[in-house]
Order: sequence, then C-alpha cells, then structure tokens
Amino acid sequence: MTSLAAFDAAFASCPLIAILRGVRPDEVVGIGEELVAAGFTLIEVPMNSPDPLDSVARLVDALGDRAMIGAGTVLTVGQVAAMRDAGGRMVISPNTNVDVIRASAAAGLVSLPGIATPSEALAALDAGATALKLFPAEAASPAVLKAMRAILPSELRVLPVGGIVPEGMAPWRQAGAAGFGLGSALYKPGLTAAEVGANARAFVAALG
Repeated sequence: MTSLAAFDAAFASCPLIAILRGVRPDEVVGIGEELVAAGFTLIEVPMNSPDPLDSVARLVDALGDRAMIGAGTVLTVGQVAAMRDAGGRMVISPNTNVDVIRASAAAGLVSLPGIATPSEALAALDAGATALKLFPAEAASPAVLKAMRAILPSELRVLPVGGIVPEGMAPWRQAGAAGFGLGSALYKPGLTAAEVGANARAFVAALG
C-alpha cells in the first residue's frame, strides 16, 4: 500500500495525530501501544525530541502494521531523507517549506506542512502537500478556518494544531476541520503510558 493510501485509510479510521514531543525511545513503544488501543492510527515524533529517529524506528517496528508513523518539526530536506530511512512515512512541519514538501512528495511520503495564511496554503498545495496543518491554532480561530475553506479545494483536509483540547474540538469541526494534531493535552514528558492512554480515549470520545 502506498503511503498516501495508508494515510487515507488511517485518517478515515481516526483523524487525530498524536504529537509525542519530548518522548524518549525507551518509553515510546509503550505509549504508542496505549494510543493504538485507544483508536489512534497516526503518530508523530517531533525531530526536536531525544533521539527522534530511534523512536520512529521503534514505533515502525512495533506498530507499523496498525498505525502510520512519521516525524514532526521536519525543517530540512535532509531530515526528510533521514526519517524515510528510519521507516517513517509522514513528514509534518510547522512551516511551508516548498523544498521539504516537494522532497516528501518525490519520495512517496505524506506531507503535512504548517500553514497560517491562504497564501501559504495554496503554495503548499502547489508543492504537493497531502493535507495542511493550521498552526498555531491558538493564533487562528474557527472563523479563520471557515474563511480559508471558502477558497481551498473542498476535499482538502485541514488540521488545526496547537492548544487543542477535547472540549474545544466541536467549533473547529463545524468550521471545516477534518481532524487535529494533538500535543501537550495528549502527551507531555513525564506522563505515563497509562495517562497518555486515558487522554487519548478522552479525545476519541470527544471526536464522536
């Protein structure tokens, strides 16, 4: 299955991306198991985490048949290649770097760049983005997303990321959010795997 087809299937199952910023390789599989048990199918290890590529490789080995694994905070073409070599299939960035997007698409990987404006959104699409990450969501609003949706392709998936909590998801969904990237309200360093699992179940329940 191609990365895009795998992403489509995983997204249809659960349109929530778990962002494990700061996770350590020795704990990542246990946390990943809890996420998958809660229904998550998309997991991201940001590149500014400890030994991120080790964590990506461990998740791919343990969960690659049940979840799509990728890296976040991918800022360079070199990081795209390194993540691919570790087995990751999703390239998630906080910004619209067309070189990173093009390199991801050329490698057959899923590209989810960060956008904050319609200009960035359209540039990212032109470069080959799979879906878009509205980031930081704290600097936007459901009204901003609704306005963007008026000029973006109807089938395009836009995921607010930043400050998302279970009780705050409904207004974004009504404005056209296809899913969400979930950070510190889901995982932050120091939480046990069981605590992350409980948070994950709360998000899945709120998604309805």
